[in-house]
Formats: sequence, C-alpha cells, structure tokens
Amino acid sequence: MKVEVETEINRKVEWLKKEQSPDGAWRFYVESGPLSDAYMIILLRSLQIDDEERIRLLAERIARLQEKNGAWKLFHDEAEGHLSATIEAYYALLYAGYKRKDDELMQRAKQFILSKGGLSEASLYTKVLLALTGQYPWPSPMPVPVEALLLPQQFPFHFFDFVGYARVHFAPILVCADRKLVIKTARTPDLSDLYADSSEGNRISDQAELRANEFYRSLLSMIVQGIKHLPFSPWQIHSAALHRAEQFILQRTEPDGTLYSYFTSTFLMIFAWIALGHAKSHPVITRAIRGLENLTCRTNAGIHVQNFTSTVWDTALLSHALQEAGVSPSSPTIQKAGLYLLSRQHQKYGDWRIRNPRVPPGGWGFSDINTINPDIDDTTAALRAIRRFAQNDREHNHAYLASWNRGMNWLLSMQNDNGGWPAFEKNTDKSILDWVPIKGLEEVSTDLSTADLTGRTLEFLGNDAGFTFSHRAVDKGIRWLLRNQEEDGSWDGRWGVSYIYGTWAAITGLTATGVPSRLPAIERAVKWLLSIQNADGGWGESCRSDIEQKYVPLGASTPSQSAWALDALLAVYKRPTAAIDRGMRFLMETSQRDDWTTRYPTGAGLPGGFYFHYHSYRHIWPLLALSRYKKTSINVPQR
Repeated sequence: MKVEVETEINRKVEWLKKEQSPDGAWRFYVESGPLSDAYMIILLRSLQIDDEERIRLLAERIARLQEKNGAWKLFHDEAEGHLSATIEAYYALLYAGYKRKDDELMQRAKQFILSKGGLSEASLYTKVLLALTGQYPWPSPMPVPVEALLLPQQFPFHFFDFVGYARVHFAPILVCADRKLVIKTARTPDLSDLYADSSEGNRISDQAELRANEFYRSLLSMIVQGIKHLPFSPWQIHSAALHRAEQFILQRTEPDGTLYSYFTSTFLMIFAWIALGHAKSHPVITRAIRGLENLTCRTNAGIHVQNFTSTVWDTALLSHALQEAGVSPSSPTIQKAGLYLLSRQHQKYGDWRIRNPRVPPGGWGFSDINTINPDIDDTTAALRAIRRFAQNDREHNHAYLASWNRGMNWLLSMQNDNGGWPAFEKNTDKSILDWVPIKGLEEVSTDLSTADLTGRTLEFLGNDAGFTFSHRAVDKGIRWLLRNQEEDGSWDGRWGVSYIYGTWAAITGLTATGVPSRLPAIERAVKWLLSIQNADGGWGESCRSDIEQKYVPLGASTPSQSAWALDALLAVYKRPTAAIDRGMRFLMETSQRDDWTTRYPTGAGLPGGFYFHYHSYRHIWPLLALSRYKKTSINVPQR
C-alpha cells in the first residue's frame, strides 16, 4: 500500500504541474446544470445579438442533458427531474430555434412541466426570467419596493440586511419589476400553454399569497411608513430610489463588466440597465456581455457558461495540496502560484466593511475576476498556500509577510459575534427577513455561521497559524461548533454536499486546535462517518441532503466526498486503520475513472436550486488525503 500511495501521489503531482498556466494559476472549470446556458441563449435572442455559433453550441449541450422523460436534472439521482431547470431549458431550446414544440422530447418536457404545476410553481429566479420576456406577470406589489433602497441602516429593515450576493440579484430585479420591463421579439416563443391552470387567478396566486401573509403586511407597512418619513415628494423618492439602484449596481461591477463576478446577477443587470432607459448598445451592457462570454468553457457535454470562475480557489488549494505532497516551496510551480495569489489579494473595500468598518482589506475572492467580494474560505486557502513564503520572506522584501498579516487581520475580524464564521459578511442574521414571503429566500438572504466555514477556519488557525483553543477567537469557534452538532454526530455543511463536508470540516478544525480526539463530540462524529462508509471503501452523499436537511446516501462513492471523510478520520486516528485503508484503496483504484460519480456535483450553491461540479475537486482532495495518509506511515524527502 505504501508504494502504491507514493506512486499515485507522484502521478497526480506531475500531472498537476503540467496543468498549471504560465501565470501560476490553475484554471479548472465549474460546471452546473442548464441554467446559465439557457439564460445566455435567452439573453442573446432577447437583445437580438446574432451570435449564432455560440447559441447553437449552448443549445446542443442543453439538449444532451435532457432525460428520456423530457425533463432536466440538477444531479444524477434527482427523482424524475427539476421543474425550473426544465422550464428554462425548454424555453431556451425553443428560443434558440433548434427544437420545436412538436418534437417528441419537447412534448415530454411539456408534460413534465404541467405535471409539476406548470410555470406558477417555478422558482423566483425562473419567474423573473419569464416576466422579463413576457411569459409571466410581474407581481404587484413586489414583496419589497425599490424605494426600500433609500431606507437608512438604522431602520428596522433596510436593503443591507440582505447579504451581498442576495443584494446584487435583488437590486436589478427591483428595478425591472418597478418598470414592469418586458422584452419580446418576433422569435420569442409562446409559453402560455405551460400553465397547469390557464385561469388568471392561478397565474397571480403568488400575489394572493403575499396579501394573505400577515407578517408580510406588517413588513410592507413598516417600509411604506419609513418611506413616507423621507423629506421628499413620492415622485422624488421614486426617482431617487431608481438612481440609487443604478449607482449600487455600477459600484459593484467588476472591471471585466460582470456584476459581482456572477453570471446570474450580471444577466439581471443587463435587463435592469435597459429598464432604466439605457440603449442596448450602452457600454455597461456591451462590457457585461463580453464578461459573460468569457465565462464560457468546454465540458464533456459541450460548451458551458460558468456561473463564475474558481481560479483563485483552485490555485490556492492546489498549491497547498502540492506542498503537502512534498513539492518544495522553492520549486517553480509553487513560486509561480505564490506570486499569482499575492497579486489577487484584495486592495479595495467591499460591502463586508458595512459591519466591519475599522479593518483594512486583506481577503481573497473566489474568482480571478473578483476584486471587491472576498470570502473567508478563499482567504484561509490563500494563506495556507503562502504560509511558507511568509515565514521566510527575505527574497520578496517581506511582501508575503505583509500579505499574511493583512489576511490574518481581516480573517479574524470577520468572525461572527456567535463564534462561528460566515462566508462573506459578518452578523447578517436579522430574523425580520423571514417575514418576506419569497420561497427559498431564507437560504440566500443571510450569511450565517456554518460548520464548514467555521471548521475550515479553525483548521487553518491551528495547523498553519499555530493557534490553539486558548486563543479567544478559537475558543469561541470551538464552542459554536459543539453547540451546532447534529444529534447523529454529524455537522451540516453549507457550501459543499453536505453532512460529510460539514463533518470533515468540523473534525479537522477541532483536532487542529488541540481539542482531544477522545472528546465525545468527536467520537460521535467518527462513529457516524464510519457508519456511512460504502462497501467499496468510499463515501457518497446525495445533493438531496441539503433539501431534506438530513443525510441522504448517494448509493455510490465520489472522489471528493471519500477524500473528505478519510482526511477527517486521519486527523483523529493519526495512523491507518482498516476503514482508512479501504478508503485509500478506493481512491487509488478509481483515480482515473470517468463516469457520473466523478462528475457528480459536490459543491452547493442554493439548496434544491444550484449545485456545482468543480473539475478540480477530484484532484485536490484525494491528493491531500493521500498525502496525509503517507505522513502517517512513511517519511519521504521533499521533491
């Protein structure tokens, strides 16, 4: 086994070295369902941009992903299919012009949509798409009027109660809804036959639900009263609100033209810009479209528009993984990666400053096009990768040490008051947001402490920064984790799938900071992990876990989830066990497998709505697990 492990590590290391870009980064893709491809087609057709080759290739990928029953899925084991994904894909294929309603699979898609309740049961984001293109009525009133952008932060409810990634989607939606924007062309398909009940009453059921919601009426009344107290006429207030929305969007537009570096928010921004009266040829729109085009990648199913790039994340994680595998920091591979990460540390203040005003920038963002929205996970990943440079930083005039200090300062300042860590912004936990009656809003409106962010931050602070449980921030983080363990011994992860992800992060974080492995909480977590190991030695969890809010087995093993479980067990046992050996055998025997299990999405975006297959994950996490395993039994000189 020892020889086999070393052979597999060497193979992975040499392959990854060859995959590195000249600038030191690794550029793997982030793949998701049909949403971004479908929206890109609909955007280009709506703006009458004749990029026919791109439209054709995107349509081909969408068509390849269709199931035999006519539906589209977000993940392999999703029962039957996903309603909103099917609506979006069906719409895009018709608008592209490469499918007809009377095609057999399109007829099956229609029947699936109708069987699930039709357009009226789609997600909020899908309904916005449909409203923008004349397929669904804009609600009146909107749950939150555009004037809410003017409410001061001292008000019980204000726009900045929502977390940043929610705000950059809501702002353009509020503009479009306020202006009741509809863009239809001669090629726009007619989806009126996709209502399960064609009566108008069914079509506005969303509005009836809003009016019947007592809490919502109270919230809306509060917002209206707050607006009335502004010292301007209603017309002036409304005009000022639209101007505020426009400035809000502009201030968060990245140099490449995208809004916050996300496809989904940029798509909405383009329509909002038109709603504000700008021409389709306006530079903001043309830059945004180029930014979206640059998100295109090639997958097994064809070309795909990513929702974002993962370049900083992948580069930081891979540099760290290679160093853990024995690649010397003095090697050109690690040197180039370090310089790339140094160049990507944020210098600008972002919205995180609102609740953390006295700390200078120092974090890292997820994407190479992200300059204003740093996050906790990317910051700890980048700091891990440059740690050895910061410890011995004479060659670069202490640039790495300064970078390390700024990053550490920012990271520690972002801890929530309850002891955990969020992803992007601290203390975004106002319960009043629960009053807004939008389905699924609770998953995206706030940025709460999570087991994965808290555990991974503790793991970094313990293993790389030398902190222990005696440090106040670490002690608070440990206490938060112990308070939020599930009854079965697991922890729920927010940004990965799901309980395996959270449990791995919690165990490695606790043990790294000096918590003894005999602690009952850790023993229960280990027992849970061992109880869900598959017969082939690996681990696998379904995306349905974060929908049902309980662990749901996948029925197969995936590389990343197996590596997470193994890394957690090795952090506790410090030496191989029979279960660990079986898991390692699985990782090595399947390291070059290419099937649905290696492409299964293990990154989480929106429960029940958005999942990601990181092409890098099958390389990063198994390499880290193999390297930790090697260190438990053999010592190999640095390469």
